[in-house]
Amino acid sequence: MEKNKVSKVSQKKILKRNSLFNAAYELFLTKGINDTAIDDIVKKAGVGKGTFYLYFKNKYDIVDRLILNKSMKIIKEAVEYTSSRIENDNLEFSDSVIIFIDCIIERLKNNTKLLKFIYKNLSLGVYRRATIDDENSEKIIRITKYFISNMVGNDINEDEAEKILFMIVELTGSVCYSSIILNEPDSIDNMKPILFKTIRKVLKD
Repeated sequence: MEKNKVSKVSQKKILKRNSLFNAAYELFLTKGINDTAIDDIVKKAGVGKGTFYLYFKNKYDIVDRLILNKSMKIIKEAVEYTSSRIENDNLEFSDSVIIFIDCIIERLKNNTKLLKFIYKNLSLGVYRRATIDDENSEKIIRITKYFISNMVGNDINEDEAEKILFMIVELTGSVCYSSIILNEPDSIDNMKPILFKTIRKVLKD
């Protein structure tokens, strides 16, 4: 009986936290972060202001957590797809990296509001933070190790390989923002072949 009570309390807490997350995300996208107040978030979520502070320190705490959550969702989807391709197809290593990057690009291309929200935060730095307690961290760590282990050699050590992968993801984020949001220097569809060629050169040198 006690366990059921605890379980119900936990479920209510999760629902309240999720309602705050959803309300904040929708408001940040429509009104912008600067023009969204905590009062707006709690009103939209249908909870009291005190409830907000049970889960978050301030508005920027929920911003940081949302960015982490949304960024990790994209990376996890790319990991899932790339993992399945690696298991089912006989891929060259560089091809698997391109598939991973292309999956991220296509996800962002179809959601420009999300891209604007997480811009400058889509990186392996996000991955490091999330793998501490993320339930899907094992799969993310596995494919990251796959990428890194395939880069090691030819005067590249593990630390350098991780940094190269970090730069590739950072480069992808920057190109996505410039090409998808600003259409500079060209559309993302025209930029992708050049980006992929650059990534292949980085992986081979």
